[in-house]
Amino acid sequence: MDGAVTVGAAPIQAAERDLLRFLTCGSVDDGKSTLIGRLLFETGQVPEDQLAALERDSRRFGTDGANLDYALLLDGLEAEREQGITIDVAYRYMSTARRSFIVADTPGHEQYTRNMATGASTCDAAVVLVDATKGLTAQTARHSRIVSLFGIRHVVLAVNKIDLVADDPSVFARIRDAYDALAADLDFLTVTAIPVSARRGDNLTRRSPATPWYEGPSLIEALESTPVASGADRRPFRLPVQYVNRPHAEFRGYAGTISSGQVRTGDLLAVCPGGQTARLARILRGDEEVAVAQAGDAVTLELVEEVDVARGDVLALASDRPSAADQLDVRLLWMGEGAFDPDGRYLVKLGARTSPARLTLADDIALAPNEVANGRLSLPSPVAVDAFRDDPAQGAFILIERGSGVTVAAGVIIGAPDQAAHIHHSPAAVGREAHELLNGHRGGAVWLTGLSGAGKSTVAQALQRVLHARGCRTALLDGDNLRHGLNRDLGFSDEDRAENVRRTGEAARLFADTGVIAICALISPRQRDRDAVRARFDEESFLEVHVNASLDSCRARDPKGLYARADAGLITDLTGVAAPYEPPTRPDLIITTDQLSPSQAVDAIRRLLEERGWL
Repeated sequence: MDGAVTVGAAPIQAAERDLLRFLTCGSVDDGKSTLIGRLLFETGQVPEDQLAALERDSRRFGTDGANLDYALLLDGLEAEREQGITIDVAYRYMSTARRSFIVADTPGHEQYTRNMATGASTCDAAVVLVDATKGLTAQTARHSRIVSLFGIRHVVLAVNKIDLVADDPSVFARIRDAYDALAADLDFLTVTAIPVSARRGDNLTRRSPATPWYEGPSLIEALESTPVASGADRRPFRLPVQYVNRPHAEFRGYAGTISSGQVRTGDLLAVCPGGQTARLARILRGDEEVAVAQAGDAVTLELVEEVDVARGDVLALASDRPSAADQLDVRLLWMGEGAFDPDGRYLVKLGARTSPARLTLADDIALAPNEVANGRLSLPSPVAVDAFRDDPAQGAFILIERGSGVTVAAGVIIGAPDQAAHIHHSPAAVGREAHELLNGHRGGAVWLTGLSGAGKSTVAQALQRVLHARGCRTALLDGDNLRHGLNRDLGFSDEDRAENVRRTGEAARLFADTGVIAICALISPRQRDRDAVRARFDEESFLEVHVNASLDSCRARDPKGLYARADAGLITDLTGVAAPYEPPTRPDLIITTDQLSPSQAVDAIRRLLEERGWL
């Protein structure tokens, strides 16, 4: 129903009204659903048949005696009604003479915080509810951090159930001041505190005589005056490519939904992150050819020049393109069932691109479920990215656990490290697929890790001979050999060992990108360093092989005399003796050289390469 509540100036015609998306959040039983239900009722959004159903449901499920239970207008799931809590995100539409609204009623229970994050990701403002009888809670702080995380800058603090504290202004003032302190570092532009009673309807659509000491706006007045963020059509043009359409040799189109901005035929576009440019020839929206398309349109674009475009690339105007980076500074909400595992293997989904990723936290903290933290994502190759503040559609991501496929985090991109701002990715003239087609096999890295004397170099040399005999192009990167050249400036501190592994991994990736099988043999004692290398490769192009042997066997072999020198005190930091070695937690293959000959070990690796489709 239109215009049921008119506040201030004369009513505005429906065509002139703008749209505000806001969510409600707070702890369990703070009254979110009741507040929205009462707002719907007060603004005339509840038709007569639904009111009749509400009366019946209130008698059956209600929590307010003989009165209408307005929460039941939103708690549509049977499980919610039986438990008396909100589980899912419920969306409702309402309007006044000034503005239209999309309202997201989000769960208050800690178990469903991820659902609350889903609601926050699309909203312009937030109504944070606090029970006047309880004050601020841990969920209040958690929800406020999530609201800030997803870029919401306007907050209404609704101090609900003010009637249950005898409409005491001192209670309201105490909660308001405590929230101001909580929100001091959350980057909110406005925080409007309002005492309300959702059950009685106080200060929802007009100021209540029950709180004569309160002189601020009602809740609906505050929402009507909240600034609305600029629309997606005003941001730079971005099209994440979801599908390359080639029905026949004469047509090649790039399909996706425009996430922001506008595009016109004749525009010069860039393929990001690669940077190639081409002129836009045609825009197809369904079966219709159009001259202009904008945010929200599902389109297929045909380019004049032939350029290499793949799923996950982003098309942008050549004059205003996203950054290209393989290191991303992020802020995220951890949603996994258990605490964050620094050694975990993840995939990050950015737009239409899914890539392996390694996550490190800024302060090396323990991150429990439903907590927010800053961190850095390391990717195997540059991707096209915008900071969330510049483009929410392109600047948000989800993190997926590789093994289970479960989403364990959602977050936003803060930006790329400073050094990435002036370093640009230069695409290869010949792509990896073309190299692999010429070579007749896949490229990748076989990473052999283990103690000194375990047999890494022996196995690596034997593997290279076998693969060479099969016609494979290989490169052998032996740790000792690299320390004579590429890594000659490095010592054996923890930092230098990590850098030794990183450089070797970068060299291996360059070989893999040209379709070569890089065989890497080096102790690489730390799991986190090996995981960082793995994160630089796609899921199927890196194999971690643990060359396993007991310390006694390694001592007995001692091919380089290192253990003897360590026993004599000449080496003070030998891995496995004075420095730790971390065996792989989830290797692709374990070969125990106490039990297998080099040829048997190589045969096991060869079979794995065949199973994974490398050969």
